[in-house]
Amino acid sequence: MLLLLAAAGLLGLVAIFDDIESSNPAPVGNSVGIPQRMLDAYNRAVAAMPTLSPSCKGLDWALLAALAQVESTQAAGHEIAADGLITPPIVGPILDGSGAGGNRTPVYDTDKGAWDGNAQYDAAVGPLQFLPATFAGLAGKIRPGGGANPQNIDDAAMAAALYVCGNGRDLTDPKQLNAAIYQYNASTAYVNEVLNWRQQFLALGAGDGGSGVPASERAQKVIAAARSQIGVPYSWGGGNEQGKSTGICCSDGGQDGRTVTGFDCSGLMLYAFGQVGIHLPRLASDQAGVGTRIPASAGLDALQPGDMVFFAPDGSRSDSAIYHVGLYIGGGQMIAAPKPGDNVKQQAVWNYNYAGGARVL
Repeated sequence: MLLLLAAAGLLGLVAIFDDIESSNPAPVGNSVGIPQRMLDAYNRAVAAMPTLSPSCKGLDWALLAALAQVESTQAAGHEIAADGLITPPIVGPILDGSGAGGNRTPVYDTDKGAWDGNAQYDAAVGPLQFLPATFAGLAGKIRPGGGANPQNIDDAAMAAALYVCGNGRDLTDPKQLNAAIYQYNASTAYVNEVLNWRQQFLALGAGDGGSGVPASERAQKVIAAARSQIGVPYSWGGGNEQGKSTGICCSDGGQDGRTVTGFDCSGLMLYAFGQVGIHLPRLASDQAGVGTRIPASAGLDALQPGDMVFFAPDGSRSDSAIYHVGLYIGGGQMIAAPKPGDNVKQQAVWNYNYAGGARVL
């Protein structure tokens, strides 16, 4: 249960939430046990941190998922709407000092019962269990136009991301990671439980693609880099090893990438693989020539997490015809920048026009 939450600047967040899809074929939630809509929220919160908390390092979706697992078992037994609202509301024990939820000190009402239904004492609320006063302190930053709600997984995940990031924590440092979780709930047992869940989610999320080969450490870094960009707009010609950028003019459909900051499919690969020192060529058709080529006839079972997957017009056997690339993450899933007007997303590997993969790790 989160009792304290550090304030952090958060502007223009509404736009981050506007792009969420209501469905996703073959969702990764099937393999890691997390509802896809909640996983979307964790990924978007992570993707927002380079802008909202630029000094924060090492935040991943699995940490937010682990916190929600311990706090509410991923909102088990509740409905999650397309807009992120969870119903019925999740309300923890009333903190009247009686010992419920381990609380021995009364926490008197701060929200007039608006979120917890009790006008005398407070209770933690939502899938990430914020006290009303704590969440109220962030509400204007999470949604500057108003309407932030701890029962909305987007709002709750963003608040949790900002909290564990603090004033610029390096969450790749075990001491700082432990301190962030301990600040969320001052219990060593709680820290260990969250860390255990995070490790399980990372292992399952990386997957083995049916090959029996787990994701290597370098593959996990490449996947984490790509996943951190989920929600970033597609930009024709956009993206490089440093991150998202404006692109060029113009796509077949008329998108002028010079007006959009983001990634195209091959630009996303440049960024993801650049994080482990691999310098890919710019075009997807040229990226197919790097490393060991995996023929389409071998099927998805031949892939390993961290492989690139390619698409070309049906029947084409020439790499020069390749028009799209994604990053395979296991379980039949990839992370890719699909097309103009869309965003970087996690989705099932397409059956149509699949042209095999390439292994560079």
